[in-house]
Amino acid sequence: MYRLGGFWQRPADPTERKHVKNRQDHSEIVVGLDIGTTKVSAVVGEVDGDGITILGVGNVPCRGLRKGVVSNIDWTVRAISEAIEAAQTMAGVEIRTVYASIGGSHVRCQSSDGVAAVSGGEVGRVDVERVLEGARAIPVDADRQILHVLPREFMVDNQDGIRDPVGMSGVRLGVKVNLVTAATGCVQNVVRCAERCNLVVADVVLGSLASAEAVLSEDEKEIGVAIVDMGGGTTDLLAYIDGGIVHASVIPAGGMNVTADIAAGLRTPMGEAERLKRNHGCALGRVVADDEEIEVPGVGGHMPRRVPRRVLSDIIEPRVEEIFAVVRKRIEDTGLLEQLSAGVVLTGGGVLLEGMTDFAEEILGMPVRLGTPVGVRGITQLVTTPQFSTGVGLVQFGAKALAHARDRELVEPSRGSRHRIEEEIEVEIPVRRPGRFWNWLRAAF
Repeated sequence: MYRLGGFWQRPADPTERKHVKNRQDHSEIVVGLDIGTTKVSAVVGEVDGDGITILGVGNVPCRGLRKGVVSNIDWTVRAISEAIEAAQTMAGVEIRTVYASIGGSHVRCQSSDGVAAVSGGEVGRVDVERVLEGARAIPVDADRQILHVLPREFMVDNQDGIRDPVGMSGVRLGVKVNLVTAATGCVQNVVRCAERCNLVVADVVLGSLASAEAVLSEDEKEIGVAIVDMGGGTTDLLAYIDGGIVHASVIPAGGMNVTADIAAGLRTPMGEAERLKRNHGCALGRVVADDEEIEVPGVGGHMPRRVPRRVLSDIIEPRVEEIFAVVRKRIEDTGLLEQLSAGVVLTGGGVLLEGMTDFAEEILGMPVRLGTPVGVRGITQLVTTPQFSTGVGLVQFGAKALAHARDRELVEPSRGSRHRIEEEIEVEIPVRRPGRFWNWLRAAF
């Protein structure tokens, strides 16, 4: 029996209740809810000691968002409900708690730092949390809220460049972070849509951050890499240097802009333009043969007509070039272009066009590869495509959050969790027997 939002534990064996367990045997369901401009995806994963197993996936079209922001509550709620229903039917579990994604041009990133005194002469988890709280204690606009506090590096006394300071000796702990902020109204609309589907949102996560969890390796993050997540309405950019995030931004253009250009250029409905883009689209016109032709459906009762496939690629190429030119400009403005030794990783549904990686390499001037989710088991054939990077990444993000919460409970058990530990421990308290002095005193009086 699975229990969402908490631990699933096997029944205790009476013979095992004579000692404290060093490691809890548990299995937990984590659900990632990717709310995008063109689709809503729900990915169900089972998290245990061996990793993450994908159990179910739900994917439905959505018209309730514009540029990554909820524009129609009812349409979005309907899409979320259908995606959740499909996912839990496939997985055979009841979904109540989700990790939801958010995007849009309202997302911003800014730098901050914090300093805290080390208690006890050795850095502990509590010290790290205190210094991170200090780093996020900066003024933000009343209509904005902090989504993530992303550490770039820690400093212990005069030593900098530290990734994990826990266990180090020192008296002064510092940190440099990137704060990701978002419009409070946009975040609340995402939460409200999920709540109207009887869901509890455990956390709202930046979509590109979730995608990075799914497609990037630790080696790439260490030597410098940028992830470009091209969705339907926006293109998200996230850059890593020395294992930490150094830049995050959102470009308000994506796959839907390409589809709109095709619909206008070929005078065909948006649905047919999307189909033509997926089935015959090419981002690099020179790889298309001159004799290739496609059939373009008419609009308003006009008959279908055949046109060279080169015409379709000539419409797609300028828009893709524009998007990647903006990506290169954003990277150049941060001064990171020469530090991204691992190049760029493309992911998201908008990059599934022939010639996309080659064209991106020409414009960005660095190595480019296509990123698909890794590090999961189960029905991977359904999720190992770029359009599910965010959904799988949300599951991985949730798994790490739960692991961190369990570590905190082991170090500092809270009142709410103490009863669970007491259930795992059976202590035999010896009966205190009265001594000779007490026997004499009782007899005397």
